[in-house]
Amino acid sequence: MTENTSILLVDDDETFTRILERGLRRRGHDIHIAHNGEDACLMLDNNDIDSAVVDLKLAQESGLKLIPKLLAVNPGINIVILTGYSSVSTAVEAIKLGAHNYLCKPATVDEILAAFDKTETLGDSKIPDKPTSLNRLEWEHIQKVLDDNDGNISATARALNMHRRTLQRKLQKRPVRH
Repeated sequence: MTENTSILLVDDDETFTRILERGLRRRGHDIHIAHNGEDACLMLDNNDIDSAVVDLKLAQESGLKLIPKLLAVNPGINIVILTGYSSVSTAVEAIKLGAHNYLCKPATVDEILAAFDKTETLGDSKIPDKPTSLNRLEWEHIQKVLDDNDGNISATARALNMHRRTLQRKLQKRPVRH
């Protein structure tokens, strides 16, 4: 990504946003910040913005639902979804909705910038040496069912035939890498 690119950061975590903003400014980028979808659309409408980094889980909304809104305001914008709650289903959905790339937190500023430039095709993707662990598959399945139930913990617990408190404990843990 070239310097002087205008980037919109959409994340409800103000501390993380400030840190990411500082790193991107040091690399010569113009940064705009929004902490919710409505502010992001207004910011995009009022500024010439080339790219956006959008958190998957915003306070009251999903970053996935924000992708079409951002593209409606600026069809040429490159969007990278950044999340601490990654799953295969949300990654596929983000790309289908028009995101350029999907990254898991923690990601460095350089990794985020590289995600905007990445143009791999399916044939270029590296196939992992080991199969996905059972814990990771469980995490992804829980995230998919949670997404299917619009974030409703009780409905998700019923769908998984699991006690609500057990589900809440599992959701408080960080996702397993592999």
